[in-house]
Amino acid sequence: MTTYEPELTDAPDDLAADELIEFFSERGLGDGLPLVAPTPERVDSMLQHSEGPVDEVLFTLQPRSGIVTRRVAAINAVMAGCEPAVFPVVLTALRALARPEVNIRGVNATTQLVAPMVIVHGDIARSAGFNSGVGCFGPGNRANATVGRAVRLVLLHVAGATPGLGDAATHGQPAKYTFCAAENIDESPWEGYAHSRGVDAPSAVTVHCGEGPHNVHDAEAAGDPALILGKIASAMSTLAVNNAPISQGEYFIVLGPEHAASLAQRAMSRRDVQSYLFDHARLPAGLFRRHFEELAWAQWMKEVDDEHLLPMTAEADNIRVLVAGGPGKHSLVVPSWGMTRSVTLPLEG
Repeated sequence: MTTYEPELTDAPDDLAADELIEFFSERGLGDGLPLVAPTPERVDSMLQHSEGPVDEVLFTLQPRSGIVTRRVAAINAVMAGCEPAVFPVVLTALRALARPEVNIRGVNATTQLVAPMVIVHGDIARSAGFNSGVGCFGPGNRANATVGRAVRLVLLHVAGATPGLGDAATHGQPAKYTFCAAENIDESPWEGYAHSRGVDAPSAVTVHCGEGPHNVHDAEAAGDPALILGKIASAMSTLAVNNAPISQGEYFIVLGPEHAASLAQRAMSRRDVQSYLFDHARLPAGLFRRHFEELAWAQWMKEVDDEHLLPMTAEADNIRVLVAGGPGKHSLVVPSWGMTRSVTLPLEG
């Protein structure tokens, strides 16, 4: 296991912003953007929002087997510009990434452009000021921006996911800087996403490792579910995502509130949405076989003939549905990297 580099706390307190970024850049640290100096006072303030020994080994992150402690996480949260109130979200997201089903070694080391998407649920989203509405995946909100960035800094500094070394992504993507939003539970017609995954807690965090969001636009006046979901199914039904040859792959469907309301007005439940997309997001089996030499499919998918329309994932439950965003008839499709599973955990410091 690899201990944490002391250089992160060695920066002199009196460095100007341009000098600070140069100090860290010379040591191969940071994400290329200006950083906040992780002074002992700032780190201690962050740690006051966690429980437990600050130097306790919590878990390791691959591919470098880097050790994560509360202090290590706090140092990176300070550097990212986090306010102390969001620190439990950072810790919980990192705990989720360390779970074996996430396959963080593969996520970090692949040539695909996968990035962890962090979704915040419940009371902490309100009390810590996360944005669940207009522009929730975009700029302008400190909690969203800095939590996603803190997670990325830990992956860079601790997991070793440095481009060209631990991170082999051919192109990378903007979501590798930050990828965080809150669930818009106030405008969701269904129970909260975390509760639907069996997490009965006031606050929770979901981590899903996937591509950047693919926009789906349906502005038809009637809000016909078949038109909305037909377009989402169309966005899912492509050979160009890692999920295509991997039957365990998940799709996160982030419905805008207007689309969600249109579906609910026709008495569609979250399960109905999953089932509809499972039935309609399909391509001929022969098309998959033509394009992929290796198919990590469930056995039943391997046995159908070439004309059979196969779903983009082996189970309807692999299509995860939640509500986020503001006004406007748009929704998002976020395919996974494929060989990874999302994790939802109760908030824990």
